[in-house]
This record gives sequence, C-alpha cells and structure tokens, in this order.
Amino acid sequence: MKVVVVDDQTVVREGLELILGLLPDVSVVGSAANGSDALELVAATRPDIVLMDLRMPRMDGVEATRRIRTEHPDTQVLVLTTYSDDESILAALKAGARGYLTKNARATEIADALTRVHSGESHLDPAVQRRLVELATRDKPASLPDGLTPRELDVLRLIAEGRSNAEIATQLYITEGTVKTHVNNLFAKAGLRDRAQAVTYAFRHG
Repeated sequence: MKVVVVDDQTVVREGLELILGLLPDVSVVGSAANGSDALELVAATRPDIVLMDLRMPRMDGVEATRRIRTEHPDTQVLVLTTYSDDESILAALKAGARGYLTKNARATEIADALTRVHSGESHLDPAVQRRLVELATRDKPASLPDGLTPRELDVLRLIAEGRSNAEIATQLYITEGTVKTHVNNLFAKAGLRDRAQAVTYAFRHG
C-alpha cells in the first residue's frame, strides 16, 4: 500500500517514515508538514492511506481530512495524533477519517491499523474507544433513530467498536452475508456512506 505521512514535527515525520519503511507491503510515497502541502502531495501521488496529524499550521488535519475524502475518495485517512479529547476525535471522524490512533501507539499497532483501514475497516485506539463509549452512555436515546431495528443497532454498536463483518457475524451468531444485509440496511436508513460515518453516527445518537 502507498502511504503519505503528514506531521508538522520533523523528528516525528522522519521517525514514522523510517518505521513504515520497514513494514512489508508499505511504501511511503511522500511526507508533508501541514494540511495544505498534504493536499498537493495526495493529488500528485494518489496514496492508499494518509497518516494524518491534527494540529498543524496553514491547514489543520481535520480540514485536510475533509478535503482529501471529498477530492480523493479512494484515499483513506488514519489519524495519528497526541490528542484524544472528545472534540478532536469527533471532528476527525466527522471529517471522514477511517481510523484514529494516539502517538503512544506501538509500531505494531500502527501497522495493524494501516492494514485494517486499507481493507476497508475502521480502527480506533482503545483509549479513543473508551472516550466514545463514555460519550455514548451520557445520554441514552428514548427510541431507536431513523427506524433502525434492534439487530441493526447491535451491528452498528459493533461497527463503532471497529469490528469487521466477520467478527460481527461471530459475536452475533449470524452469517457474514446477514451482517452485510444489516449493514446495507442501516447505512440506507441513516444516510451513511461508510463505516467511519457509522462510528460518528453511533456515538452521536448514543
């Protein structure tokens, strides 16, 4: 997979390039120090994934993520940042980020996240998942949103935990084909494009 690294700190950027360069099937095709340069680099190199910091000069990572997902929908964004506050997490996911890691993640965790995002799944740092769960449990909805069925809600909750269709099927004791049907139905009902939007939707509705 082709990866672009975006971080305003040179030592972090170069360190990530070194780490990623050691991974099999990963090719770092460029790096940028801000969101504006990242947009130009993505247009020129068409990477599979952008490993994106959030707080940067000229254009922050949230706006860069939004622009990349709009202008280059085949390129996914995996956030790697110091920040795990509610505002940062939700802003990045709403912008279209497929995954969210904090900078204390190990190299193996970054590699696993890249693989899952590249395969179309979402990936959230465990600390980020805990923050989202805390947000979700503050206010429980009185009824299910957008006409979702209880089973579709079960699938949505597991998507929000970053589970794959195969993992959801195992946990709910149903076939993977049935999971895909539930996913398609809930996406249609809620007006969702992908699993990253589903994560944001799930926690917005508690």
